Amino acid sequence: MALLALGINHKTASVEVRERVAFVPEQMAEALEQARRSASLKEVAILSTCNRTELYCSTDLAGTRALLEWLGSYHGLSADALQSCSYAYWDEEAARHMMRVASGLDSLVLGEPQILGQLKSAHAVSQQHGTLGAELGRLFQQTFAVAKQVRTDTAIGENPVSVAYAAVSLAQHIFADLSRSRALLIGAGETIELVARHLVNAGVSQITVANRTLNRAVDLAGEFNGEAILLGDIPEALVKADIVIASTASQLPILGKGAVEAALKKRKHRPIFMVDIAVPRDIEPQVAELDDIYLYTVDDLREVIEENQRNRESAAQEAEAIIETGAHEFFRQLRSLAAVDTLTALRGQAEQTRDQELERALRQLDNGKDPAQVLTQLARGLTNKLLHQPTIQMRKASAEGRSELLQAVQELYQLAGPEKTDS
Repeated sequence: MALLALGINHKTASVEVRERVAFVPEQMAEALEQARRSASLKEVAILSTCNRTELYCSTDLAGTRALLEWLGSYHGLSADALQSCSYAYWDEEAARHMMRVASGLDSLVLGEPQILGQLKSAHAVSQQHGTLGAELGRLFQQTFAVAKQVRTDTAIGENPVSVAYAAVSLAQHIFADLSRSRALLIGAGETIELVARHLVNAGVSQITVANRTLNRAVDLAGEFNGEAILLGDIPEALVKADIVIASTASQLPILGKGAVEAALKKRKHRPIFMVDIAVPRDIEPQVAELDDIYLYTVDDLREVIEENQRNRESAAQEAEAIIETGAHEFFRQLRSLAAVDTLTALRGQAEQTRDQELERALRQLDNGKDPAQVLTQLARGLTNKLLHQPTIQMRKASAEGRSELLQAVQELYQLAGPEKTDS
């Protein structure tokens, strides 16, 4: 059985491709079962975020084509199109990749902490729907342990940076004084909560939170003395907003060009700074065509993020060393577990031979045979039967030139090799 990590991310695929391959929570149960059945997988878990979609699998298959064909079919893309922007890691490389993802080393923002929670959710969902078994389960647990060690033993999480932080940093470059700006936040999830915190720390005091459900918007807005509205109220709120940052799980754009154009007229063309963090996008790309609109997507945040990454590079090197050790240790344990079945079978065979020889010896004693002679025959019989098959196989291996088997026996039984003589 082999471990496979297959996916696309912000390094290999454009935002247009990533948003088409993203899974929403409502699709996960169906997708997990379809993937397992269509690609003949033993175990599977799916991680889907704005910057990556990855499948972690335990499989007997030698290739990735079946999985790419299923993924393409599910999302209406060709397998060839996915092949050109995907990556696949096997066994120890798969474990190493998963640990790098969990530790934030493969993220758009180096060391960002959110991905670990998203990976834990992927683990929980696959476990809930019965597509997680012993092998992947062990890999997830080792991954979580390594990620925790990285956070504890390195400075990778200090001075936290994230896509949310990068968005606010970009706003600070555009507005001289953020304390005079009003912010409209679309969505009420963890990313928007981070955005709100960074905005407040930067001096923004007027925040409006728009969400599909009002209760969640009220809860989040209340933390920052802000206003809560429904998505349908966005056109009115847009007129007052200087900063708009969107991050929802909607499959369709929430903010269109017409609504923004109408708001600009009422604002007398005072500019609006917009960041669309969502994948799929919340703001129609055509909005960027409007004068007085500064629209950025997650891909546009790279320069801000790269500057922040430089502050974490030494910590990342320390983290890589921890991950390397963790991946090696995981596969050492996996190989040890693989020996259990063989050891169990070997011990069972030896015990069966012992019981047969002991039963024969006890019968001979009951018949009055000399105990010393019985013990001698018992010892000889056990030795002959235990060594019979190994002897046959070693002679066969020697005749075929397979010296590695003889060396393995010498190592197993701590035997001295044949002495070499001077010629």
